[in-house]
Amino acid sequence: MAEAAALNVDKTPISPVREGLDRRNSLEKHLQHRPDVQDLKNRHILLDTSTAPALQAKALELERQRATDNLKKGLAQRPDRDSLIERNILPDSTAAPALQGHQKELEKHMRADSLEKGLQHRPSPEELVKKGILDEDENPLKET
Repeated sequence: MAEAAALNVDKTPISPVREGLDRRNSLEKHLQHRPDVQDLKNRHILLDTSTAPALQAKALELERQRATDNLKKGLAQRPDRDSLIERNILPDSTAAPALQGHQKELEKHMRADSLEKGLQHRPSPEELVKKGILDEDENPLKET
């Protein structure tokens, strides 16, 4: 019975010769279409530097440290929240940022309503002339 099982064993190679040719052709195709050195530098895959390869790691570390130092300096010099509110850069609100737009819109409508109410109750020009606030010739409704 072991002899019968041995006769049915698949003896095809794991990596046929044809597959090897396909892989080689695929590799050549990919090599033909690979990006050039300048493109890799532009995409920050390769370092764009003229320093010696042995010094590139140290140069990169120094550049990162310089950027970190500049960022810390900028953060230390930035104005505080109250100063930004005084200069109208930040809104003077304790509402959540997602609600600040709605809050601003509501305040705008409230000012418009208050102005409309004030205009409805303002005195007429004739009343202002009677009270001596306007002169007779300043009456805008008087026909000339």
